[in-house]
Parts: sequence; structure tokens; C-alpha cells
Amino acid sequence: MKEFLPITKEDMKKRGWTELDFILITGDAYVDHSSFGSAIISRLLERYGYKVGIIAQPSWKSVDDFKKLGKPRLAFLITSGNIDSMVNHYTVAKKRRKKDVYSPGGKIGLRPDRATIVYANKAREAYKDVPIILGGIEASLRRLAHYDYWADKVRRSILLDAKADLLVYGMGERQIIEIAEALDSGIPISEITYIRGTVYKTNDLSRPYKPIILPSFEEITKSKVKFAESFKIQYQNMDYINGRTLVEPYENIYIVQNPPAKPLDQLELDDIYDLPYTRTYHPVYEKYGGVPAIEEIKFSLTSSRGCFGNCNFCALAFHQGRVVQARSHESIIKEAEEFVKEPDFKGYIHDVGGPTANFRHRACKKQIKHGVCKNKECLFPTPCKNLYIDHRDYLELLRKLRKIRGVKKVFIRSGIRYDYLVYDRDLEFFHELCKYHISGQLRVAPEHISSRVLYMMGKPDKKVYFKFVDTFNKINKKIGKEQFIVPYFISSHPGSTLKDAVELAEYLNTLGYMPEQVQDFYPTPGTLSTCMYYTEIDPRTMKKVYVAKSPHEKAMQRALMQFKRPENYDLVYEALKRTNRLDLVGYSKKCLIKPREKDTLKNSRYKNKKQNKKIRKKRKR
Repeated sequence: MKEFLPITKEDMKKRGWTELDFILITGDAYVDHSSFGSAIISRLLERYGYKVGIIAQPSWKSVDDFKKLGKPRLAFLITSGNIDSMVNHYTVAKKRRKKDVYSPGGKIGLRPDRATIVYANKAREAYKDVPIILGGIEASLRRLAHYDYWADKVRRSILLDAKADLLVYGMGERQIIEIAEALDSGIPISEITYIRGTVYKTNDLSRPYKPIILPSFEEITKSKVKFAESFKIQYQNMDYINGRTLVEPYENIYIVQNPPAKPLDQLELDDIYDLPYTRTYHPVYEKYGGVPAIEEIKFSLTSSRGCFGNCNFCALAFHQGRVVQARSHESIIKEAEEFVKEPDFKGYIHDVGGPTANFRHRACKKQIKHGVCKNKECLFPTPCKNLYIDHRDYLELLRKLRKIRGVKKVFIRSGIRYDYLVYDRDLEFFHELCKYHISGQLRVAPEHISSRVLYMMGKPDKKVYFKFVDTFNKINKKIGKEQFIVPYFISSHPGSTLKDAVELAEYLNTLGYMPEQVQDFYPTPGTLSTCMYYTEIDPRTMKKVYVAKSPHEKAMQRALMQFKRPENYDLVYEALKRTNRLDLVGYSKKCLIKPREKDTLKNSRYKNKKQNKKIRKKRKR
């Protein structure tokens, strides 16, 4: 029977352990599932013979929780969890969220703001001489100086604020085993400066090999141009083949980012997903009703990692990279067959995907030898001539999954890259997608309609989306199904003016569709769009970018996407007035809103006055 890793001293005694090699501290509840980074890292270390314990969501009011498993022999491993703690806590309007799906019962307040920093400092307070290693999305995207939306300023590397010894960026499996073996062999943490996919601090500039020296922290805090220049260099050095070592100078120290780690090959990736996960939350959470995050992932399958789509507002390029890594069919089918044995499995596989569901291989063969292009995108603005467009492997995988006894339906709910699908001349996958893998609705993300905004997003022109919609409708008509596309849009993205927002509203009006929820652009660390938001400069071209920053204008752009809501009327009217589009106020189909009753009355009185004047003039004649 599969066992959870120890969370108490009693658990350690049952295993006959008196000391742990590593203690992993996480801001999430303890969920032993491969969708949780903490589960992967802890199980992988266990596979290599290390004793690992978990401290999940410790109280940060004292050091007591940080001492409950004793002093680790090798290191503390610290992560805020599956999501940045600030994103987890706050909406884009900087209001507190009402639910935390990664906590028992969805309860909020079980982790601190900037959890990685708080946990690291408490661990240091508990045991001063134990190495502290940071990992996970929060640390990964804050590894160098970054714009922090919540503080509205540039913050220094999280490695400094956390007072940690080493930072692992990216997915971390290769790095953590190399680090573990180095520590176990007696190498001091201060000497572990050679591992790819890690960041360390040093006073000695001769340590890094042939680095690129970035603008200093002082420079980028004083100059937005320097910040944009620094970001561009980082953006161009995220590949494991052609990425260089980067050095960020501070007043009396250097932060050194080693080149990215090599992505896992298929055999290694299969091994990661074959580790002995219990695939659920720890039983201690049962009394709270469990952990909500498990609901969608328990019967979902991770097919791949990495994404060459590289949207500007997405941090995946900074974290997972642009090289797609795929699991074998055998590994995925083996996991799916385990679903059928679960008593609560109803026959529905919720998802088969990854960052982008229909990416199952590298963008092109050139990447194998030369890495990803530094100044060229695979899909944007048009597909590269070397892009390998083929859905056959994914299609074959889905067919195999559908044949498993006990499986009724296989859904695809993670993002379909619609432009990649449109560029595939073979429509076989598109047909089977509509026939077998949708339940009435397909969610896709065109994000906007304005060509100018789409360029800033790194998304294809709207014509590509319209072609996708047309093909989708034709296929569904042919197979006799009434199915719909549910598009996602982002408001107030850098580059989006009120005119662009009106253009999007007009398009939504032609669809007869109003989104139930609207995503306002959220400037999270590590994205090109966030760099544009902060600097008002496009780092690719160093040209000026319009950014809607005032809460009022952002509210107008958001309201335009939900123009039918009565509570949005005043904001929509103001936006139309500002853009000289009062032609969209009226009773025709093209109009977004109707005139106010008082305005209608006022206009009719004005018209009557004009008519009476004309009558009086005629009588005088």
C-alpha cells in the first residue's frame, strides 16, 4: 500500500527514522499528486534513497511548526506552493480572494503573503546552520530583480529577501538530485555554484564562466529603459542550449543565474509520473472536506510540458521553457487504467493535456541541435516555415484512451492552441475533437480582436481565429452536433486603448455573447507583458506602449466586455462618449446600449422645439 511521506514525528517513528535528510515546506496543503510540484520533488528524492518529510502550511507566527520534524541533515526545501502566494491571495484589483483551492476546505489565510520569503526566514530562525533551497513558481519567476505589481515597485531577487542559499528555477527534477548528491557528499552549499537551472549569490565575480552582466539593480530601479533592456537579455537566454549565464550586480553582491537545465527526455518524464503517489490529499484534511484543488486534477492526465506558443502574458517560457516534452503513450495509458480502479471514478477523464493540450513534440528539428530561436517565435505573427505541424500522435493517444474499458468519455479542457490547429491541413484531429472530446462547449483563448493588442500579446491576427470558428462550425454541422465556442478575452492588456476595447465589445455584440467572467490583465512576475505594463516600453523593439493604468479606465475596458449588465451602463456610456462612438447608443442591432430614458425625453423635447421654431417661421412668412 502506498504511504504518505511523514508529516509528524510519529510518522517518522513508524518508518524507523530518527532524522530526515530533507524537509520540504510548502504553502499548499499536502496533496500527494503529480500535479503538485512538492509531491514530485519529495517522491523523486525518496526514489533516490533520501528521507523526506513534509511541513504543509506551517504557522508563521512562531518557529514551532518549523521545528516539528527536527533538524534536517541536508537542507530545507521551500516553496510557496503551486501558485504565487500573492496571486493566490489577491485579485487583479488587489482585493482579497474568498477561497484558496489549495487549502483544506478552501479556507483562506493558511499561508502568508510572499510565503517563500516568510517560510525561509522562519526556517533560518529555527536552525541557523541548515542550508535553505528555494523552488516552485514563486521563486522561479522572482529569481532576478522583478516588477512587483502588489507593491508597485521593482523588488530585488527573492534569494536575497529570503536570505536563502540557493534557488532552483524551472521544473527542478534534475537540479534537486544534483544538489542532493552534492550535499550528501559533503560539498558546502556555498560551493554548489555549478548546477544548471539554479541561482546563487556571490561576492566573487570570477566564479561564473563567461557571463552576461545585466544592468545593476540600482540602474533598473532608476531607469525603466534599463529594466526593459535587462528583461530582453533574460528573455533571450532561457534555452538550455544557447542560454548564457547571467549576472545581476547589487551594491555589494552578485546574483548569478546559471543557464537553464536540460529538459527531461521521454523516459525520464515517464519515470517522474510513475513515482508512487497516493494521488490524493493527506487524510488529516478529511474533516475539513478535503482539498478542493484535487477535484479537477484527480482524473486528469498530464500529457506534456513546455510550450512554444509563448504568449507574452504567460510565464511558462520563464518556468517550463519553450521546448515541449511529452510522456509516452504507455505511461499515460497506465495512469488512466489506474483511474478505473478508483471507487469514485465515473468514467470521465477530465483532461489530457498540459500548458497547451495539442502540443506533443518540439516545434522543429532545429531545436535539438541549436535550441529555440532567440529573436523569432514559432507561431507569431505567422507560423515559422520550420514549424512541424502534426496532430497524429495526440490523436492516436486519445483513441487509445477512449478504448480503455470503463472509460466513457475523454475530455480536453486544457488550452487548445487554435492557430496551430488551423494550420494543420489534415482535419482528422479537428473532426475527432468535435465528435468525441467536447461536451457542448469548447473553451479557447483568442484574448482580443484588435490587431494592435494581439501583436502586443504575441497572438495571431483575428483572421486566424475567425477561420478556426468557421471550421469548427462547419465540422459540427457535418457531424450533426450543436456545439459552441466559449472564447476567453483579456481586458486592459498593454497596448489596449479604449478604442480597442470598443472594437472588442462590438465583436461580442455580433456574437450575441457576453462573458460571465472577465479577466483583467494581471501583471505577474516573469512575463513580457508585465515588463510592458511597468515600463510602458516593448522590450522587443524598445518602442513606447500605451498602458491603461488608472483604475477608472481599466473599469471602463472591463465594463465594455459586459456591456449588457445594467450596473456597467454609466462606464460603457462614458467610454463610448470618450471614443466618439455614441453611434453605438441606440436601438439598432449594432448598438451596445440604449439611450437613457431622460436623454430620450430630452432629445424629443429638443426635436419638438426645433419643429415648433420651423412652424413659427413659416407662419411669419
